[in-house]
Amino acid sequence: MPRQKSILSFLQRSSLDNRTSGASNQTVAEARARSWRQDASVPSKDDESAGSMPEMEVRGTDTPPEKEPRRLHQSKEDAGVSSLFSSIMHKFVRVDGCGRLSDGYKKCDDDHKGFHKVNEVMESNYPKKDSISLDIKMNDLDSECLAPAEIVADVPGPETPGVTVFAPRVKSVTEEIPKFDVGNFSSSPNPSKRVKLLQDDNMPTISNKCQDSVSKFEWLHPSRILDAKRRSPDDPLYDKCTLHIPQDALRKMSASQRQYWTVKCQYMDVVLFFKVGKFYELYELDAEIGHKELDWKMTFSGVGKCRQVGISESGIDEAVQKLVAHGYKVGRMEQLESSEQAKARGPNSVISRELVHVITPSTLVDCGIGPDAVHLLAIKEDLCGVNGSQISIGFAFVDCAALRFWTGSITDDASYAALGALLMQVAPKEVIYEATGLSKEAVKAIKKYSSAGTVGVQLTPTVSAAGFSSAIDVNDLIRAKQYFKSSGRVNCVLDNVGFQDIALSALGGLIEHLSRLMLDDVLKNGDISPYELYKGCLRMDGQTLLNLEVFNNSINGGLSGTLLKHLDNCITSSGKRLLRLWMCHPLKDVECINNRLKVVDILVGNPELVVIIGQNLRKLPDLERLLGRVMSSVHSSCSLLMPLIGKKILKNLVKAFGSLVKGLRIALDMVKALWEEVEIRNSLSKIFELPALNGSNGLEDAISQFEAALDSDFPKYQSHDVTDSDAETLSILIELFVEKASEWTAVIHGIGCIDVLRSFTLTAKSSLGSWSKPVIVPHTKTVKGPVLKMTGLWHPFALAENGGLPVPNDLFLGEDSDGSNPCTLLLTGPNMGGKSTLLRATCLAVILAQLGCYVPCEILVLSPVDTIFTRLGATDRIMAGESTFFVECMETASVLQNATEDSLVILDELGRGTSTFDGYAIAYAVFRYLVEKVNCRLLFATHYHPLTSEFGSHPRVKLQHMACTFQKSSGNLETDQQLVFLYQLASGACPESYGLKVASMAGIPTEVVESAMRASQVMKKSIGESFRSSELRSKFSTLHEGWLKSLLSVSKLQDDSDEDTLDTLFCLWHELKGCYS
Repeated sequence: MPRQKSILSFLQRSSLDNRTSGASNQTVAEARARSWRQDASVPSKDDESAGSMPEMEVRGTDTPPEKEPRRLHQSKEDAGVSSLFSSIMHKFVRVDGCGRLSDGYKKCDDDHKGFHKVNEVMESNYPKKDSISLDIKMNDLDSECLAPAEIVADVPGPETPGVTVFAPRVKSVTEEIPKFDVGNFSSSPNPSKRVKLLQDDNMPTISNKCQDSVSKFEWLHPSRILDAKRRSPDDPLYDKCTLHIPQDALRKMSASQRQYWTVKCQYMDVVLFFKVGKFYELYELDAEIGHKELDWKMTFSGVGKCRQVGISESGIDEAVQKLVAHGYKVGRMEQLESSEQAKARGPNSVISRELVHVITPSTLVDCGIGPDAVHLLAIKEDLCGVNGSQISIGFAFVDCAALRFWTGSITDDASYAALGALLMQVAPKEVIYEATGLSKEAVKAIKKYSSAGTVGVQLTPTVSAAGFSSAIDVNDLIRAKQYFKSSGRVNCVLDNVGFQDIALSALGGLIEHLSRLMLDDVLKNGDISPYELYKGCLRMDGQTLLNLEVFNNSINGGLSGTLLKHLDNCITSSGKRLLRLWMCHPLKDVECINNRLKVVDILVGNPELVVIIGQNLRKLPDLERLLGRVMSSVHSSCSLLMPLIGKKILKNLVKAFGSLVKGLRIALDMVKALWEEVEIRNSLSKIFELPALNGSNGLEDAISQFEAALDSDFPKYQSHDVTDSDAETLSILIELFVEKASEWTAVIHGIGCIDVLRSFTLTAKSSLGSWSKPVIVPHTKTVKGPVLKMTGLWHPFALAENGGLPVPNDLFLGEDSDGSNPCTLLLTGPNMGGKSTLLRATCLAVILAQLGCYVPCEILVLSPVDTIFTRLGATDRIMAGESTFFVECMETASVLQNATEDSLVILDELGRGTSTFDGYAIAYAVFRYLVEKVNCRLLFATHYHPLTSEFGSHPRVKLQHMACTFQKSSGNLETDQQLVFLYQLASGACPESYGLKVASMAGIPTEVVESAMRASQVMKKSIGESFRSSELRSKFSTLHEGWLKSLLSVSKLQDDSDEDTLDTLFCLWHELKGCYS
């Protein structure tokens, strides 16, 4: 330690002896002190001189003249007498605050071998791919590094947007010394002393100081930053996507700087890579992101001292993927010409560059994005109806990888349940909306349903005062730009869409966003279709999808424990996406449901065929996305003309086209083999249609011709070495191939249907419990009302406590050919008795049946359900200012307003979020309304036992409970008896909920439970009279009282032909008959 302190004091002490030798012999301490003053913005003579020549900070020669390399080491004639300083020089390579080698160290003796060893070891320790700051900079012609001459030739000048003169490799290594094993590069016998010295508190840390420094540009300072319209960040209309750069600052920039900042000021929300020779660089705010997310070394060298990071072109794809995976939008400014072409235009010409494309998490098209669809959604809200009583929402979304667009509109209420359903169905990665045109409640709904999954959804509000374009402007833009050429007129597509104006306006917002991302090829070659949220299918709003855990579980939003996870045995990516689409829209049409069930029935009876289908499906690539990639390349030759990347794009396109052709050949062979079986062909042809396979215009001849062309021109398409002539050949082949795009799409859709139906078959065969084919019955003369008959029902993916299957139960609601049953089940039972599991299992069985899949029952007879409503669990929305009871009431209101006779309604413990009497009153009123006014299939679970007395004799209500029993223990007290759950549905009402037993099982101390028991007895005794009077009403409830009053009123009427009067008399007759028979 004394030795280290003496060395440190020597390095920090000003050398009075060297002052007389001139400025060239300036000490290290003086050089570092001057750099610290500059970093701290302390006025000095150097600053004043720089201020008098502002252009020197940011300008340089774009194509510099030849310069003699600067010498790093001291010449022999300048070598002095050996001293302590020179003896330790080989251990310490110092840099000043700006990252330049200090003058004192430039005078180092050339004979010190340790310095050379640092350079050699550092060359081997730093990979070229990881950090541009550790690589040889191409445009530093003054550098003494071992830079290959051909690298420098690719860049006409040393100028980059950051005006950074590339520092020697020595500087980068010395800043990173404390982070690495000293033994790898130190020539000192005791390298630990060196590390301790550099980490000494008395010595400022240059790298940390540089990382914490702010930008040299005043207009980038957080306190001075403005958007393009000079609005500050605290302005409500502040546009974070743009930046205001003063004109004076732009004039002082070099040509390459202006190239960068002219684009960057319009894309402040994008991490923008700038191509410089064989490197891609990030500057200023983007450099901070590269340093933070990718752990790239940030440099500060150069006249302008602009912060920058970067990477070689060999690692750019991986870097972009990592940034996009972290949720960033990433753009690339590519070079449109070589350095020789730029020099041919003039000695001071700069290479032309252009923003080629912007990649975002919602517009990914390349491989590695997984089988799930990646959607970008735009929505627009408006009021409709009488006095704005209804809410209309227009929407449009796109899957860029598949080149598919959808647009439509929905009507909604204050609960925004339909918007929730849209968000759950589409599952967008990003949502675009008007910041000033969307209500707070709609924004809350977007955030609620967008956060249901494991991956966060990016919300992008527009800040334009005008919002999305009008419908007329959008139509004009589509015609002018020739978007959606394959779909015809957009107005024809929207013929069956209500509120076309807001749907087109949302589409306009989506088009504007994609145009800004340089995705015009997607817009021109994309196919657009109408999207109907509920038409022709079983309706499930967003809350129902959440409650039933159809796509996301309630624990962490993942797939585990969801219906999608249980059903997904698909092999192909297109099959997995189609399965999710089918689950969003279960069928209502009996014939369509039975057509799917017929195919599943055939496959269940033919396991060999299932195996053969699976073997062929495993050979297929993602045909849907390959077709989209190939179609997007039509008439898109601009990217192929770019140097360096054009060849890479062409090579990837050859590989994609070859994989698509070979994959379609496998698909057609499989379809032809299936079509030879008459039974399976007749059944599958009712589910999807295929174009003609044989004949002169058949797909068989077409695919054979493309295979022959591929084998002739690109025999090794997976690794084909492309040439200049390949671009024209491939372009012709693709144009011919795309002429049959609709036929190829139909084949791919058919393959997806086969994959999904095979998945349904495996689900029915691989599960442990009993699965059966459901019987779907339409409304007929014999079956007039809704019916739901289940025998041996069990939850498909909820295991019992011992790891076995749940206890099966029987459930009968509605009337069928065997007789009539009440449509309502009033369910009671103890806490944890299995009531919620039974409710969820019932809904899941209905969904599976209407998907065309086997169900977890021994017998299921079902008339189609039009809507499933659920009110399950207890949740609040604290951030939205909504209590648990308020959420309950909102969901219940949606049920009361929209339920029909064909609906299935599940209500679990309604009214528990408020006081006992208010909660009971609401539960009673809601239950009676649904029973008498709607008469739908209703499962109502409650702990309000007086309800069983009120409706025990109602002809439309059935009382059942989840059974339990007691197991005696060694004690004599009542609390010593253990409650055992049987999970069996039994007739009648449960006497109580046994809450104290469950509290004891949960671990509440015994003394507290016994105190609660005594309090319960006191309460029952104090209001015992009221309890007894309530129990007496089981034979004469308020319903009977109402009938009696109606009968008295009828007796006073002369005309008794009124329909309500007859219904009242019939109900009274039915009740009397039931009581006295």
